[in-house]
Amino acid sequence: MLLFRSLLLMLLCSSAQAGELMVSAAASLNQAFSEIASAYQQTHPHTQVLLNFAASGVLLQQVAKGAPVDVLAVADQQTMDSAEQQGLISPGSRVDFAGNALVLIVPQGVTDNPSTLKDLLAGGVKRIAIGNPDAVPAGRYAQTALESAGLWQGIQPLLINTQNVRQALAYAAQGEVDAAFVYSSDVKEAAGKVSVAFAVPLAAPPLYPMATVRSSQQQDEAARFQAFVGSEQGQAILQKHGFIRMAEVR
Repeated sequence: MLLFRSLLLMLLCSSAQAGELMVSAAASLNQAFSEIASAYQQTHPHTQVLLNFAASGVLLQQVAKGAPVDVLAVADQQTMDSAEQQGLISPGSRVDFAGNALVLIVPQGVTDNPSTLKDLLAGGVKRIAIGNPDAVPAGRYAQTALESAGLWQGIQPLLINTQNVRQALAYAAQGEVDAAFVYSSDVKEAAGKVSVAFAVPLAAPPLYPMATVRSSQQQDEAARFQAFVGSEQGQAILQKHGFIRMAEVR
């Protein structure tokens, strides 16, 4: 794992050159940010947007270790809070750009679906995929919901930790688990393979923040990309991929 991370940092360092903008984004943003990057390049042909997707916690570790990232976009406030506390982001550049919802999914065709968190301990569900709460915001949201319901300790034997939320989605789509905690936006990427059992109750909807990395040599370009994500075109792309526009979050 250490060797892999070292190689990844070397790759990022070799990729970030003049005229290129390195954007590190949460795994759940894969399709949406790929389309946003393509649209941005059409209106800013002088810039090539390079994308790096991983769990938010992993992205934070990469930035902290010096990866030449220009824009950091993560899936929760806690990760960005940590980036800010470590002095990794440019002051005043942090902004929320999308909302989401946490859901429990099951493989397509399952008829005896759980309808509440308590149903997960009823005996019918044997394996549940969850993003590792130490690094994956979706996993932290799920843990918080389970703790609030008094179920976290009892459900431990059923949990299968994944490296990111998309891996949890894949496990459910392939029928390798009976259920998985993912974002509602993820469901669109596995249409016909999974179905939503229920929305997981949370005190507040997940909000996605992004910011310019303090060490970036392209502060102005990073700001332009962030503005594009928040523009009508960028928000429409996010909505197309199942995210909630910021204007509709609150």
